[in-house]
Amino acid sequence: MPLVTGVYIGLGSNLDDPPEQIRRAVRALGAHPGIRLKNRSSLYRSAPMDGARQPDYCNAVVEVESALDPFGLIAVCQSIERDQGRTRGIHWGPRTLDLDLLVFADQRIATERLIVPHPGLAERAFVLYPLLELAPDLDVPGVGLVSDLVARCGSHPLECTPFTDSETR
Repeated sequence: MPLVTGVYIGLGSNLDDPPEQIRRAVRALGAHPGIRLKNRSSLYRSAPMDGARQPDYCNAVVEVESALDPFGLIAVCQSIERDQGRTRGIHWGPRTLDLDLLVFADQRIATERLIVPHPGLAERAFVLYPLLELAPDLDVPGVGLVSDLVARCGSHPLECTPFTDSETR
């Protein structure tokens, strides 16, 4: 299968050294034979979505090319989550790692297992700002241009930290 371009994955963590959890997940994605890492955003720190008392999150977005279909790619993402200690419990609760398939080229998918584009993408600053960094002109299928989504989202208190220079893009 040829590589599909225009694929974006959101990464988040707020337990067990969140920046390192994100870095490990990026390395794991790039090491998979069906995935080619193209670019990654800076790390963004944000408060939990629902105001719950839990540690702040570290978030990023990666752009990949994929030889996998969307269901194969989300299976790889879930495997990486498990390898890094992810357990599913409280909805929007603390987690070692969360990988979300945000956009898969121009595809729109709505199944019980997978919805693409990600349904919360347009409202989440911690997804939109890293995505803006990578692809400001990206037209998210059925949702709109990333730059327009960020403008509607408004400013949010996100702290941005670049990946270290020793890590490749």
